[in-house]
Amino acid sequence: MKTRAVRLYGKNDLRLEEFELPAHKEDEILARVVSDSLCMSSYKAAVQGGDHKRVPDNVAQNPVIIGHEFCGEIIEVGKKWADKFRPGQKFSIQPAMNYHGSLAAPGYSYSNIGGDSTYVIIPNEVMETGCLLKYEGDAFFCGSLAEPVSCVAGTFHAMYHTDPGRYDHHMGIKEGGAMAILAGVGPMGLAAIDYILHCNRRPSLLVVTDIAQDRLDRAGEILSAAEAQKQGVKLVYLNTRDMDAREALLSCNNGQNYDDVLVFAPVPALVELADSLLAKDGCLNFFSGPADPTFSAKFNFYNVHYLNTHVVGTSGGNTDDMQESLDMMAAGLLDPAILVTHVGGLNCVPETTLNLPNIPGGKKLIYTHIDMPLTAIADFEEKGKTDPLFAKLHEICKANNGLWCAEAEKVLLAAKQVD
Repeated sequence: MKTRAVRLYGKNDLRLEEFELPAHKEDEILARVVSDSLCMSSYKAAVQGGDHKRVPDNVAQNPVIIGHEFCGEIIEVGKKWADKFRPGQKFSIQPAMNYHGSLAAPGYSYSNIGGDSTYVIIPNEVMETGCLLKYEGDAFFCGSLAEPVSCVAGTFHAMYHTDPGRYDHHMGIKEGGAMAILAGVGPMGLAAIDYILHCNRRPSLLVVTDIAQDRLDRAGEILSAAEAQKQGVKLVYLNTRDMDAREALLSCNNGQNYDDVLVFAPVPALVELADSLLAKDGCLNFFSGPADPTFSAKFNFYNVHYLNTHVVGTSGGNTDDMQESLDMMAAGLLDPAILVTHVGGLNCVPETTLNLPNIPGGKKLIYTHIDMPLTAIADFEEKGKTDPLFAKLHEICKANNGLWCAEAEKVLLAAKQVD
């Protein structure tokens, strides 16, 4: 079967090509990819080429398909896996397989599987490691976004607290405690708010800060204080641009420090602010991975010693986190559409991937069976003045609080799908 895919040949060398897939083996699965969301990790792989830890050294001779946040449907199942999977099932994949300790992953390391393609062969190790995940939801894009959402689930699971005089770690946030998320209204910050309001372990107070009022206002529209109150959480959005941030945050908590503080931007001043806000046994979660390997900030070790404050960080979710995300999406508890700001076709992947740091907004969602320039949802209205499809998409998204949705996906695929 022929596939059309974006392949990496070396540093900054991405090519959209059509080629023949080999016949799948008895321990492999042939699948159709429908959607992929672009990730900064793909940008890093593209600019580093063979120097990237997950990209093979011989990538110039054996190019790999990029994209690791993808969702699709199974076409044919090899004999070995016929009792567990069937044609027609939707799927998502956890790329971090850790197969026999290897860093190899779909979207980085394989010639015949990656998210930015039309058809793929899923190798045996994906199933062996339990990383081929069934997805029961309606919209394919939700399955694509399960991987980034799992990063949020994982970071909350990594936090911990202890009882006085004991060394047992109680994993997760302090239930019913006070939580702050600093610089928390970017796409991943919104995903974190959505998750913590709808999972089974919640704070009683959640204060989310930023320095841009428009972003805070938009966050309040998407994830409102009224919705949070229904979940038993007092949600406060706080603009700290022109105030003493620490004093303002303490005021929101009746002058008290916080049990859990998350940092969503790699800024030393934010890390130090988070440290200063920690209560006894407080947990600082550094979520935002810096590009600078020498990134550092001051930390109060007097409080580490006497108040048992501590810091954690994660760089992704595991398979359990991803399955949890898929289950919560299927149950309607999470709306990953809050991450999406742009939509495009497979043809725009090379240029978009190599320019990701310079494109504002959140997730860039790709439908692999269509050709379409990368387009911001905010631009649908203007484009709709000359294109009836965009006019329809604008109408649908406007009715959905400006967010992408399953209905928009169906309309786009019906109008533009090439096979």
